[in-house]
Amino acid sequence: MSSSQYLRTPLLTGSDIDSKRREIASYFNATFERYESLFETLIDDKSFYQNPIPLRHPLIFYYGHTATFFINKMILAGLVEQRINPQFESMFAIGVDEMSWDDLNDAHYDWPPVADVRAYRQQVKELVNEVISQAPLTLPIDWENPWWTIMMGIEHEQIHIETSSVLIRQQSLELVQTHPAWRPWTETATSPENDLITISAGKVDLGKSDDDAIYGWDNEYGDHQADIETFKASKFLVSNQEFLTFVDAGGYRDDSYWLQDGLQWRDFTKAEYPNFWIKSDQGWQCRLMTEVVAMPWDWPVEVNYHEAKAFCNWKAKQTDLSVRLPTEDEWLRIYDFSGVEELTTAQASANLHGDYSASPCPVNHFAHGDLYDVIGNVWQWTETAIYPFDSFKVHPFYDDFTMPTFDGRHNLFKGGSWASCGNESRKSARYAFRKHFFQHAGFRYVVAGAIEQQAESNYETDKMLSEYAEFHYGDSYFEVANFSQTLAQMAIKALGDKPAIKALDLGCAVGRASFELAKHFEHVTGIDFSARLINLGVQLAEQGSIRYSITDEGELMFYRERRLVDLGLDKVCHKVEFLQGDACNLKPIFSGYDVVLAANLIDRLYDPVLFLSSVHERINSGGILLIASPYTWLEEHTKKEDWLGGVKKDGENVTTLDGLKATLAPHFDLIAEPQQIPFVIRETSRKFQHTLSDVTLWVKR
Repeated sequence: MSSSQYLRTPLLTGSDIDSKRREIASYFNATFERYESLFETLIDDKSFYQNPIPLRHPLIFYYGHTATFFINKMILAGLVEQRINPQFESMFAIGVDEMSWDDLNDAHYDWPPVADVRAYRQQVKELVNEVISQAPLTLPIDWENPWWTIMMGIEHEQIHIETSSVLIRQQSLELVQTHPAWRPWTETATSPENDLITISAGKVDLGKSDDDAIYGWDNEYGDHQADIETFKASKFLVSNQEFLTFVDAGGYRDDSYWLQDGLQWRDFTKAEYPNFWIKSDQGWQCRLMTEVVAMPWDWPVEVNYHEAKAFCNWKAKQTDLSVRLPTEDEWLRIYDFSGVEELTTAQASANLHGDYSASPCPVNHFAHGDLYDVIGNVWQWTETAIYPFDSFKVHPFYDDFTMPTFDGRHNLFKGGSWASCGNESRKSARYAFRKHFFQHAGFRYVVAGAIEQQAESNYETDKMLSEYAEFHYGDSYFEVANFSQTLAQMAIKALGDKPAIKALDLGCAVGRASFELAKHFEHVTGIDFSARLINLGVQLAEQGSIRYSITDEGELMFYRERRLVDLGLDKVCHKVEFLQGDACNLKPIFSGYDVVLAANLIDRLYDPVLFLSSVHERINSGGILLIASPYTWLEEHTKKEDWLGGVKKDGENVTTLDGLKATLAPHFDLIAEPQQIPFVIRETSRKFQHTLSDVTLWVKR
């Protein structure tokens, strides 16, 4: 096998600026030229324009895409001011995330000639080299450093070396050719019998710090720890031979082994065996990147998540063991247990980083402790849908790299493949694909206990919900204090040293005041008419965090994560319950409260008098009622004849305060003069609603 190796991702620290320029230039040029050589496996220009699979762009897109990425990101960072080719830098900017295996893309593009794209790539190469040699550079290179986008561009092209090689592998065989830089492994023999290795219990600790010396994608940063109990893992990756037993046993025909979405994929594609297997008159064959070979039974099988999961379910039934795919944490424990180390400048001790071949190799070739192929050969599917670590942040120069994948539909795979270079080859790497996606990916199985249900990690994108989330839990604007927190503190202060057992937050929306009240009360009930709003409060109480997007301008967004622990509310969330309800028609069970808070509620009720005339039934004697409202009466919420105030009666002005006094007088005393409390609702980076809410405090007699 070849012993050539490719440059590793460099350290971003140091003190020698000139040396660092040369190191980054070498890394850029080596990556750029390797990407060029990959497309030399296409036999002619026609190969660039025929789609390898219907759901992806043709290869001409990917040839131009990585070059335009450099320009677009360097312009954002201010490293360059002018575009080379605005048309290309728009056309080649956005790829396809194959949202669904049956969502065919019928779009047609007027793709440019290959020669024009090749010439454009050379212009980009010259410009990037010029920037590397001349642009101001300070070390270390971190997120705030404009040079981060240069590293981002290089690592982005490394990713596309791998993903484009998969597309070339799926291209029609007559449109590709062998190439000396992309030769497969040639050795094959009898497949070894797999076995289970006991992995001792241990703690995994993952998450890059902001000052990490190696480039990383946004999902790698933050904090994550987990305690892993003892489990067993397969000694080898599942080989083609081992997977054949599943195929021969009718595994693709037996619905019971497939999850629902896997069953839908299998039925739609009519899959009967792995995608890269070929059933021929000569027996089983395997499609490699540029050629077809007799089936190498001792190489790892390459499948998607659905197929790997079905195999595990079949294996579990055959063995009566709890066989499944590992979680990300369990794979990390396997990594630590095996003693694998990060790649250095030495040749890899795994089929990784292109150091050996352009294909997998036998599953028993690279030993890592008691196991084989802990890293390299093929990626290993896990059970874990990608999620953000604590303290995750979106990088402003590439805000849609990871965030859209926090949807529960993109599963992580770990360890890298023979084609994985640069960041992909690192222990910290976190790449996730849709479960039906084909990559250079296979799997190993584990025998372990049940998996804890994973918290949802997607970002709330509904405009109204996101604005409420920011209003309740987000930043302070124009030095206006948090409105919900202020009201809760006013109610608690008004109650004084009286018993503080139960509080009711009516019109709680997404729940900030409920959590704030829970600092003082033994139990808080938050009720709102909108289940959509309550769900965010429920998510916070159960998971401790919410994630949402807020508008910058137009379609540009910022992404936010808010955590109860950062607000000092994590210790009280167990005292809060959220329920859907109608303030004008509450069940009798909602009574016995020491405080009832009704924030910005009464002018949104269909019958405010009905609510106010019965609210005394909810409150203990001596209890506090806090009403806050901007008195914005609108007929879309309340019929005009039911307005509490803001009207003329018998020629005289009737204010809402007048209406409140008249309605509450039989049971309540006003204990302080009304106060006007401001609040700010953010709509965009430049548009805010600044409102005054009239706050009245009442004590029940």
